[in-house]
Amino acid sequence: MDAGAWWRRVDGRALEGVVALALLLVGLFGVLLPVLGVTGPFPPVDSRTVELDGAAAVPGAGAGDGVELRGLREAELVFADPGLGERVLLALPGVTGAILFVVILEQLVRMARTFQDGDVFVPRNSRRLNVIALAVLLTGTLVPLVASLTADALVDGTAVEAAVRIGYEPSGLWTLVSILLFAAAGAFRHGTRLRADIEGLV
Repeated sequence: MDAGAWWRRVDGRALEGVVALALLLVGLFGVLLPVLGVTGPFPPVDSRTVELDGAAAVPGAGAGDGVELRGLREAELVFADPGLGERVLLALPGVTGAILFVVILEQLVRMARTFQDGDVFVPRNSRRLNVIALAVLLTGTLVPLVASLTADALVDGTAVEAAVRIGYEPSGLWTLVSILLFAAAGAFRHGTRLRADIEGLV
């Protein structure tokens, strides 16, 4: 094995290791621990950042129902003793985003394995980039929607309901990144076809 091939293999292993470590950490802290907080073994998530409808004060917020707002334009919605349903609603946006990030990292690990052989333009990498692009798009559109719906459900019927502004704002940045990734997947697919055509001529 020549030195260049050896370094490519080492670089590929290093990249795979870094992405796999990130995958493990996101799975542990972004998915497993919040789920365990919902089910009981660990302390649950008991707060959520929400936007206020202006900078109005909330008279008596949480005085009798265990819910209070702390802040002015952005506030922390705090539950003194969240029940199971409230725990699920509080954790759901973060867990949804973490699951999508796990999908992205898992696809990157698979792609990193193909880089070790210097064989980048393979059909599977094009499909993996499409999966990553879709996960990124959902991160920018689905996660904010889940956050909005769960925030609405959390404040419904509480003393702070009138003060919290519920809105859906998808992320333009994540949407742009997803479009670029879909374009990159198309480039991979085109590169795969070109290589197949060249190999067919040789």
